[in-house]
Amino acid sequence: MRLSTPLPSLDGLKGQARRLRERFAAEGQAINHSRALELIAAQYGYRDWNTLHAALGNRPPFDPWQLGSRVRGHYLGQPFDAKVLGVQALTGQPGKFRLTLHFDEPVDVVTFDSFSAFRQRVNCTVDETGRTSAKTSNGRPHLELEW
Repeated sequence: MRLSTPLPSLDGLKGQARRLRERFAAEGQAINHSRALELIAAQYGYRDWNTLHAALGNRPPFDPWQLGSRVRGHYLGQPFDAKVLGVQALTGQPGKFRLTLHFDEPVDVVTFDSFSAFRQRVNCTVDETGRTSAKTSNGRPHLELEW
């Protein structure tokens, strides 16, 4: 049974395998790269790595945000550096991605001087440009990722 999870690029999948090997090694259970690739294929519901690789076909390597990658941008006008904790391509909405970001430093989401409200983890839906369709009252997207 194949899962409905959208497939990352070939480089993204190989990166997942590399991180999996590192995790196993850190826990004293070394596995080779081939085994890591097979485990990644199983995670996506494929029989083996060759079948998963064939399913990728000749897709363009568009994989803008990967799980665990670092991003930078502005949230409600405030600059941030963050780690991607979750990424999902939205089915039925080409070019839209649901991201969960963890900011290195909490971001003050209030512009008033009299009080503050800090956020360190946000969920957002962005397009291929890394911008949300939701905008603040001044017309700026809630979240803008830099390339």
